[in-house]
Amino acid sequence: MRLFDDTTQESLGIVPIERARQIALERELDLVEVAPQASPPVCRLMDYGRFKFEALKREKDSRREHNVIRLKEMKLRPKISEHDFQTKFGYVKHFLGDGDKVKLTIMFRGREMVHQEYGRRLLDRMANELKDIAVVERMPLVEGRNMIMILSPLAKKQAKGHHTDAARATTRAARPAAGGEGDERQPAVQAAAAPTNGRAGSDAEDQNP
Repeated sequence: MRLFDDTTQESLGIVPIERARQIALERELDLVEVAPQASPPVCRLMDYGRFKFEALKREKDSRREHNVIRLKEMKLRPKISEHDFQTKFGYVKHFLGDGDKVKLTIMFRGREMVHQEYGRRLLDRMANELKDIAVVERMPLVEGRNMIMILSPLAKKQAKGHHTDAARATTRAARPAAGGEGDERQPAVQAAAAPTNGRAGSDAEDQNP
């Protein structure tokens, strides 16, 4: 057989099988046949347990990089109660957190089709309250007796960067001034904090139309 040492990537030439087994025993390695159809067959000296572990790790990493995005569906009624809305909101948030898209379906019955604005308000509220973790991939659209909207999760890196920037801005605003410059820098801190309060008020108004 043609023998290779997997630790040094060197060829040990063509050796008898008994000699190859002896070398493997002396080096405390496994003798693995990698090309049985070759002439002569090709074998390697390797730590087979470590080889399997690294192969499994590479496979897991590859699966992680190619996650399949699934489409979940959540159905709502236009006259849904606040308790039911919060329950379904929790499920939608969980699905988006797992990286899945969510199809929101408002189901109209009978004369409810005349008041489609109720369904639109529900979808707008859901999108607004999830704007930190999701984007509207498909705007609300009526299909038959249903109104449908699709939400997609924000990229994890993008969401992480958003929260990191917000945390840094909060830390800078809350950091006390050093030495005798505290009195001079205090007005600047207050001025920087004012727009933040304004934005919070706007968000509250958007969430409660």
